[in-house]
Amino acid sequence: MRAALYDRFGGPEVLYVGRSPRPVPGPGEALVRVAAVSVNGGESLAREGRVRFVTGRRFPMRVGIDLSGEVASLGAGATGVAVGDRVWGVLGRTSGFGSAAEYVAVPAERLGKVPEGLDLVDAAALPVATTAVTALRDKAGLRPGERLLVRGAAGGVGSLAVQLGRALGAEVTGLARAANLDFVREVGAAHALDHRATALTDLDRYDVVLDAVGSDLRTVRGLLRPGGRMVAIAFDLDHVAASLGYIVASAVHGRARVRFFSGNPKRALLDDVARHVTAGELLPAVHTVLPLAEIGRAHRLLEDGGVRGKVVVRIAD
Repeated sequence: MRAALYDRFGGPEVLYVGRSPRPVPGPGEALVRVAAVSVNGGESLAREGRVRFVTGRRFPMRVGIDLSGEVASLGAGATGVAVGDRVWGVLGRTSGFGSAAEYVAVPAERLGKVPEGLDLVDAAALPVATTAVTALRDKAGLRPGERLLVRGAAGGVGSLAVQLGRALGAEVTGLARAANLDFVREVGAAHALDHRATALTDLDRYDVVLDAVGSDLRTVRGLLRPGGRMVAIAFDLDHVAASLGYIVASAVHGRARVRFFSGNPKRALLDDVARHVTAGELLPAVHTVLPLAEIGRAHRLLEDGGVRGKVVVRIAD
């Protein structure tokens, strides 16, 4: 089968489409014929070799975390989905990367059914919404009437967090590039501010902050009202250790806690996203759709910045 691969650590130019064995679903797994995937920031860290202590050094390596597609076959004991079902999912912490391929074997419990009427390519932009649901509902406990600040509000998770924040009844402020402010308002922000023209120290105070940028975490934490909650879902790539250390320390000490989590969504969380989609509260925000042959360009677009929503890679011809 065709799959996105790389044979050495480096920039987007190391990615190519090669051949890889078609997987056979093991016990509890479903084989999914992949329609599309989205590009996520964590893939850049892996591809550049910054997390080789996790990924190892055995090449060729694969890319892709999430997916949408159709169940092609089932392994023994797989439940909850059937052959022919339209599904979406996230590979999970223990599965590594590799969804950017024609087929992928996924634990069936990590798959949910795509809502009726939603195109599979558009659907690939939405599994990451599980991060927004976990961050705002489960970690921050966002309540109606509270003030929410979303930093990185035009990005893949940020734009979905804006939508979800509005659905949960919050007053949402989004920080993004000036060129993306109209988009941030369109997806539900009551207030949209240019992050380059607005100093963090000049911002108001908020009940909840979702930070999808990763830098200046100490300053961002200072924007919280008493009893406020901050969820950090990104790191400053040039200071990963320092960012992690600050998050760990601030989760224990200080008046305003910083939450962090590693996304590992299963079916129940994907079904929560599906309910929000069916209710019209979450819509896919797709910046552009590229073919698998342009996987390197897809990564480059995300890393160059300015993306509105998700860059989606179409796998199926």
